[in-house]
Amino acid sequence: MLIDTHAHLYAEQFDQDRDAMIERAKQAGLEKILLPNIDVSSISGMMQMTNDYPNYCHPMMGLHPCSVNADFEQDLEEIYHKLHQEKIVAIGEIGIDLYWDKSTLEYQRMAFRRQVDWAKQMNLPIVIHARDSYNELFEELNNLNDDSLSGVFHCFTGSQQQAEKILSYGKFYLGLGGVLTYKNSGIGKFIAELPLDKIILETDAPYLPPVPHRGQRNESAYVLHVAEKLAELYALPLEEIGHQTSDNAKKLFAL
Repeated sequence: MLIDTHAHLYAEQFDQDRDAMIERAKQAGLEKILLPNIDVSSISGMMQMTNDYPNYCHPMMGLHPCSVNADFEQDLEEIYHKLHQEKIVAIGEIGIDLYWDKSTLEYQRMAFRRQVDWAKQMNLPIVIHARDSYNELFEELNNLNDDSLSGVFHCFTGSQQQAEKILSYGKFYLGLGGVLTYKNSGIGKFIAELPLDKIILETDAPYLPPVPHRGQRNESAYVLHVAEKLAELYALPLEEIGHQTSDNAKKLFAL
């Protein structure tokens, strides 16, 4: 059995075939799917999915760094209110993104710190979005990390040195998705040198589809291709990869 720890299945790209897509995920061996939030506007669709597929789809709550702007305080206030109304498995996705807009960096740092505080207060893991921002996030975590904090760098695409830095924080994991299957990704060259008990699987659907589905809409069933690639790199049976990565996800998210 597999767990997709990061999929935006409430997105409009799935409006025409959401039930069928969930059925394909089940047929592919997925036992659970975790839904990261984006902003205030995505909460209702995400919660509708968790109601439609109880004990199968599990929600997070957070403000995505690309949605952080001058009004972020108001957005955080609304999201914080929702935190205490719903049963969530993580604070996410949160983080820093310097690919699209470097001008909001200070706002992004402030929003990240606030949401890390929520995670500590509620004993929840954080799900981190990092794009062109590993150094900035390390600066934050060097100050914020303690025994009460756990989390995952989702869609990890960094170097071996960056991976080892993340694992040095103690209760942090690497989330691996379709990029692992790309020929020029670079991650495949070193990932098998890292402990398998610190890796979880994801799709980031509808984005970043794995080989052989590049150019198509990604969906949770395709996490199987990520697991297959990981089995190849670790030279382990697919069943062992599925068992270990699912155990890791259950441990991190208290599933």
